[in-house]
Amino acid sequence: MISEKLKLDDIDRQIISIVQEDPGMTHTEIAHRVNRSQPTIGMRIKKLEQSGVLQFQPGINFKMVELFLATVSVKTRDPERLMEMAQYCPFMLNAFRLSGEHNVSLMITSSRLEKLDNVVNYHFRDKPEVQHVSMEIITDIAKDLILPIDFDSEEHEPNLEHGCGDMCKYKIAHEEGIAKLY
Repeated sequence: MISEKLKLDDIDRQIISIVQEDPGMTHTEIAHRVNRSQPTIGMRIKKLEQSGVLQFQPGINFKMVELFLATVSVKTRDPERLMEMAQYCPFMLNAFRLSGEHNVSLMITSSRLEKLDNVVNYHFRDKPEVQHVSMEIITDIAKDLILPIDFDSEEHEPNLEHGCGDMCKYKIAHEEGIAKLY
């Protein structure tokens, strides 16, 4: 059971559920709903945050904006490179290591579909370590999806020859010795 694995009691579960429903709810309102004092709720929320179980994620609600959001599935001999690239690339919201046929899945976004296509073509297609790549555009989202976004992606004009060019955060990190570059 998830609660046991996370060491959550009934009050913690109630608090998390309430916060997920309405992240703007005050501690006093939460306390009233779970029949506990406001200081108790404040202490429990702080404990949940410090343990990493509860986090408040600022970002864009992709259900409410008109941005292109896509998943990219990749089968590669070097999944670590893709995971590291996702830490720097402003188009890549996140990357996930997978078991199965594809070993990396990425979420990418942009206001223009052409940018996404160029990012995928430059970084993944025709690379010797990449055995397969597919990109699917997300056309609908069932629930709110809040993800951080790097607005610097709007300044980049990726192309097939140079990727994002001199402004590429991954290349800059490599030059500073922070990241490995392919």
